[in-house]
Amino acid sequence: MSRTPVSQAFICLLTLHLHFPEVTDLKGKRKHVSSLKALLSRRFGAAVAETDHQDLRQRVTLSIALVGGRQGEVSERADALQRFAEARLGELIAWDRRLVSKQDLER
Repeated sequence: MSRTPVSQAFICLLTLHLHFPEVTDLKGKRKHVSSLKALLSRRFGAAVAETDHQDLRQRVTLSIALVGGRQGEVSERADALQRFAEARLGELIAWDRRLVSKQDLER
């Protein structure tokens, strides 16, 4: 009986806590967040969701997932995304980052 080779998969989860002082209402925030999610998805191949502060007009928490077959590739994309966020996404209040492998999740 032969076993199927185990494929490698790595997942990086980033959480960005942002402040947008120029946003004056929730409608403007939704437009801003929608555009930001589409940009991050296109530019970095990320899955992006607003996961907290939906009812506050100037605060945004985004959870971002990057997936790939090589740890180095996923880490490089995460580094690039963080640099992009720090340079261009409102006021970055805080961020958190965690990289796990498929094997880590199976334990």
